[in-house]
Amino acid sequence: MSKLTSVQDAVKLIKDGDTVAFGGFVGAVHAEEVTAGIQASFLETAHPKDLTVVYAAGQGDGKEKGLNHLGEEGLVKRIVGGHWGLVPRLQKLALENKLSAYNLPQGVISHLFRDIAAGKMGVLTHVGLKTFADPRLEGGKINDISKKDIDLVKVVNIEGEERLLYKAFPINVGIIRATYADTQGNCTMEHEGALAETLAIAQAAKNSGGKVIVQVKQIVEYGSLDARLVKIPGIYVDAIVVASEENHRQTFGTYYNPAYSGETRVPVDSLAPLPLSERKIIARRAAMELIPDAVVNLGIGMPEGVASIAAEEGLSGMVLTTESGTIGGIPAGGGDFGVTTNPDCVLEQPAQFDFYDGGGLDVAFLGLAQMDVHGNINVSKFGPKIAGCGGFINITQNARKVIYCGTFTAGGLKISVTDGKLNIDQEGKSKKLISEVEQVTFSGAYAQEKGQPVLYITERAVFKLTPEGVELIEIAPGIDLQKDVLDQMEFKPIVKDVKTMDQRIFRDDLMGLKL
Repeated sequence: MSKLTSVQDAVKLIKDGDTVAFGGFVGAVHAEEVTAGIQASFLETAHPKDLTVVYAAGQGDGKEKGLNHLGEEGLVKRIVGGHWGLVPRLQKLALENKLSAYNLPQGVISHLFRDIAAGKMGVLTHVGLKTFADPRLEGGKINDISKKDIDLVKVVNIEGEERLLYKAFPINVGIIRATYADTQGNCTMEHEGALAETLAIAQAAKNSGGKVIVQVKQIVEYGSLDARLVKIPGIYVDAIVVASEENHRQTFGTYYNPAYSGETRVPVDSLAPLPLSERKIIARRAAMELIPDAVVNLGIGMPEGVASIAAEEGLSGMVLTTESGTIGGIPAGGGDFGVTTNPDCVLEQPAQFDFYDGGGLDVAFLGLAQMDVHGNINVSKFGPKIAGCGGFINITQNARKVIYCGTFTAGGLKISVTDGKLNIDQEGKSKKLISEVEQVTFSGAYAQEKGQPVLYITERAVFKLTPEGVELIEIAPGIDLQKDVLDQMEFKPIVKDVKTMDQRIFRDDLMGLKL
């Protein structure tokens, strides 16, 4: 019998109180039709309710799409998520303590799906030690109600070394997406821009005795699919939902671009040079840390400028990767974040994190939101805002070198450059270099234990992490050390041999960078 069903009947497979795993990365490979169908069912019938929702990467548009459909009071009782920044409707319920909220590293959750499928006790890893995921700090619990709820993380000692055990639990329903399915449920993903953790979720649900719902763009006859392209075998699949075109966009930003799914390669226009702003200054100084043939991860936002500088300076050999699983090409941003133009390869997300966790990245460039006297970084929680860590912890704890990029202050900072000197025309309202970060997303102490090189690059100053503490090593030409740097920090760094940042950074001409 065909496994094709309506979205309404597929949603009926989800029972009250079920644990439901959702695949996807921002808008890529997210089953929008099914997620919207859950919301519609709850609003009409008050079922399903009290769900535990589990997802690895942020699946949302920052407004109403993706997992925001689940932001109805009573629909969800617990969330275990890797990134929260794109799901404001769920954030609101978490902040109001109307559901129990957890934030765990994205790579850990993607591996957890795989280990649930394999019948293991959970994910045993170093990832998250001495960060807020560590139960000696917060155990990944991000609101008051979760502190009275179940513990998902435990410290264990094996062969004299500490590790974290992220505990496994059954998955009752897996909700995933593919491109084509035949009537027996065999699924291909040739038009998807990412594979994410689709296979792992299907296996986890099936081996938990649960159900697997797959959203596709079209159903075809059994036997008509190339077996070499099948990513999800029909033995894992219980229900197939054919989605409307609007609810099966390749990403939330793009209906369909074959260059995202590796089906074609397109000419890439040269990136327009960045204006000489704080963004370009930071990106230029960061790009000086590149090495030949570097395997790189660039965080979203300020670190993206490193790719622009590399293109502008004609630096070749850098291979960009994303945590969603792409290798090579040019990672997309905005609503397309998670897919890549002209990728060399698209891996499953758990496999990408295997590579990351084992130290495969030569260098990672990540954002600097808050930094403290210990060299800790917070990018995950700011007052009432739950951003979440995403893949940040996996990436920063394991890259061979990590570079943090961000402005020195926030909220209205204005700078200019004249005659090769940096001017602070208007200081930002908020200090970012503070005594203690709000939440430890990156542990300076852990980096020191591992001997990991760490730099913190701003438009006016560069710091490095040393065994003695955070040391100021460079300041921009034209900057007053006391007024523009030390007075704008809440802690005193080590100051002993401060050099001037490379003058070429502050000129309109090309720097002439070489790898």
